[in-house]
Amino acid sequence: MKLNFESKTIASGAIIIACATLVSKIFGLIRERIFAGQFGAGDIMDIYQVAFRAPDFVFNLLVLGAISAGFIPVFTGYLKKKKEDQEIWNLVNNLLNIMVVGLIAVCAFLAIITPFLIPLIAPGFSQEKIQLAIGMTRIMFLSPIFLGISSIFGGILNSFRRFFIYSLAPIFYNIGIIIGVLFFYQWWGIYGLAAGVAFGAFLHLAIQIPAAYQLGFRWKNIFDFSSPGIRQIARMMVPRTLALAISQINLLAITIIASTLASGSIAVFHYANNLQSFPLGIVGISFSIAAFPFLSSRAADKKTKEFVFALSSTIRQILFLIIPASVLIFILRAQIVRIILGTGNFDWTDTKLTLSCLGIFSFSLFAQALIPLFARAFFAYQDARTPFFTGMVSVSLNIILALSFVSHLGIVGLVLAFSISSIFNLILLYLFLRLKIGFFDEKNIFQMILKIIPSSLLAGFFSWKTLYLIEPFLNTRTGLGILIQALVAGFAGIGIYFICCYLLKVKEIFSLKNLILRSFVNFK
Repeated sequence: MKLNFESKTIASGAIIIACATLVSKIFGLIRERIFAGQFGAGDIMDIYQVAFRAPDFVFNLLVLGAISAGFIPVFTGYLKKKKEDQEIWNLVNNLLNIMVVGLIAVCAFLAIITPFLIPLIAPGFSQEKIQLAIGMTRIMFLSPIFLGISSIFGGILNSFRRFFIYSLAPIFYNIGIIIGVLFFYQWWGIYGLAAGVAFGAFLHLAIQIPAAYQLGFRWKNIFDFSSPGIRQIARMMVPRTLALAISQINLLAITIIASTLASGSIAVFHYANNLQSFPLGIVGISFSIAAFPFLSSRAADKKTKEFVFALSSTIRQILFLIIPASVLIFILRAQIVRIILGTGNFDWTDTKLTLSCLGIFSFSLFAQALIPLFARAFFAYQDARTPFFTGMVSVSLNIILALSFVSHLGIVGLVLAFSISSIFNLILLYLFLRLKIGFFDEKNIFQMILKIIPSSLLAGFFSWKTLYLIEPFLNTRTGLGILIQALVAGFAGIGIYFICCYLLKVKEIFSLKNLILRSFVNFK
């Protein structure tokens, strides 16, 4: 079996990414269950999430901005123009060396001033919680360095469409965090959780190095800030970095507001957000990542019709999967929370708050799943300014709504504000992209939506009825009983959805079947 194979189409690449993401998300759910069982939704998880904010901020600004908006389009352009291998790998080494030195310097400086940062991030924390968060944050500042290096190698694999190994990295990241909870915590207390994050970041890097080496990467000591490729990446990453800064400010604002609410509010938001990220990662992110090299190539060649066709097809494939998933998540939200998190110290109060948040998140899943794709559509045209503008407006709306809602709704108000602003962000991205490319194939998209929405609602109704029909035959006070109830009701809904789509001749159901079969041919 050849692991480092090339995916030939957007959808086949998305299938590979989605399968690996599914495994990663399963590990993520195991991680969340361990966290919930060990710590519930209380102070330790609040401290953990606050400690995560600053390192995650650094990673998103200094790494994702350069990789997503700059490196992959530039690197893909080098490959498209069939530049000499030496020139291609010199670009990689140059960016890698500059990024590593920059990350070490920034993380070291921020680790020093962490005692001044944490009180700003969590103004509602007691002094004891602040001190614990400071120590954890300093340890977690190792993770942006490892993830920064890993992202360069991931960008290489992404550009070569070697999605399988690329998609394994998050699995190893989750494994490292789980090791932190199960082992490091026993040895070093709460600081062991931070060590697990750093260890997971190291594993994220380690799994990708051999594949990049196989493609031709060899390290060289190159530092050239005047390189045309580096300058081009820098020009492209600045607005993307600003856009990511806005997104991170959004998360920081949520953390700041949540820290002033009841103990465990930050943890509840985190748990619900991670549960909704399961379908987002498998569907939205997978298709967006797989589509990006193809969209970048078509944009570079000025093949607008092919660009629109690929974008429209990807939108339809995402909506075909995410809309029924949203309905079923809303119907089964109580069972999902109880199955995954309902153990140990995670009590009924935590459960009710988390399932309420998850239910509200489900209404904006379609927008959250499409936003990464729309943003990458702009990046393919080397336009990161528009996503920055829409993000800035949407985050401003989110903060205003959050401040308005929390006095009456608490942590649920934060989730409601987040969901509304996500839908608003998608609308803005659509309007600006429509103006940019001139046409959008709306007819095919809306025709499919008119078929899958009633199909999804019917699936949700059957799932809801099934929950109550089988409940008398199960002991829903046990985890096994709840699991069986959720599986039967979920599969009933899925079955009805696919039957409806088949009868309505939704072509995505047939193309999905063929793509799954073709994708796994690569494993033979």
